[in-house]
Amino acid sequence: MAKKKPETEQKPAVVTETSLAFFEKYINNPSPTGFEWTGQQLWLDYLKPYIDDHFVDNYGTAVGVINPTAEYKVVIEAHADEISWFVNYITNDGLIYVIRNGGSDHQIAPSKRVNIHTDNSIVKAVFGWPAIHTRLGGEKEEAPTLKNIFLDCGCTSKDEVEKLGIHVGCVITYEDEFMVLNDRYYVGRALDNRAGGFMIAEVARLLKENNITLPFGLYIVNAVQEEIGLRGAEMIAHRIKPHVAIVTDVTHDTNTPMINKITQGDLSAGKGPVISYAPAVQNNLNKLLIESAQKANIPFQRQASSRSTGTDTDAFAYSNDGVPSALISLPLRYMHTTVEMIHKDDVDNVIRLIYESLLNIKAGQDFRYIK
Repeated sequence: MAKKKPETEQKPAVVTETSLAFFEKYINNPSPTGFEWTGQQLWLDYLKPYIDDHFVDNYGTAVGVINPTAEYKVVIEAHADEISWFVNYITNDGLIYVIRNGGSDHQIAPSKRVNIHTDNSIVKAVFGWPAIHTRLGGEKEEAPTLKNIFLDCGCTSKDEVEKLGIHVGCVITYEDEFMVLNDRYYVGRALDNRAGGFMIAEVARLLKENNITLPFGLYIVNAVQEEIGLRGAEMIAHRIKPHVAIVTDVTHDTNTPMINKITQGDLSAGKGPVISYAPAVQNNLNKLLIESAQKANIPFQRQASSRSTGTDTDAFAYSNDGVPSALISLPLRYMHTTVEMIHKDDVDNVIRLIYESLLNIKAGQDFRYIK
């Protein structure tokens, strides 16, 4: 009889019940681009037991610091902001037209429930859409566009809308909240990229709980305004002036319908963190990530980006005369929808990979190609 193959060793989960409760609260809290501060406060409150110091810049990027007096500085970074909408025009009969705040998808808007954030309260509204019965009759159906999606908050005049505190510039977020699907996936809005903020906070927790003393200063950065051009990372990179930056963000799971693997690559949720190749990615630092994954038996995938990564990696890499930077991505299904989906194992393994990589960085390490 053939010998039974040994089963793959199952590693204990990284995410605890306590940290998962924070993750759910953090995801459900709205943090639209330019209005991130309540989420940032939640994040800092969770992080504070695991760090020595913290600071926040003028636009809301929050930074936790371990070993703040160390000369050599390493950043681990994610971004905090979620895509949203702005009130742009209120009609005389009380309907509201919108513009994007970040890369919001107009095609998912119809029939969605939203929160309109006024100066004093939240006003409920819905994205209305004509019934299917009224769209039939031989004419070509009109698809959702920025020109025809609108909000209905139950008012019948512009004056009534304004009395609710709604004005041009009010920010709008979707209601949808966090859930666990089939005990396998985390699902919710804004997993892009508050999942990243959660994971770097968990790295800080592991360092503290395992009594790790790092030989450098670690800056745990949760940046604002990534969704409109990496702006928060650009600002904070110049303030911290790091020597190394490891960024985490999401990337596309390309194994769902209507995605072309020839152009988007072959990546799957559940198969591990994604290590990127791109001009902004410093290859010696990338090699350290790969070797860290291999030594710790962490599964990983690879991705190539043509010109830029489209993440805060680019902002750090091209700051301060050039900062060795690398990107660890989390595979995500249905990006920029309200049902973004990530695999629990990938979350654990991104946390592990960042943690193990930090343990392999030496104070003063020189990542230059030519010395």
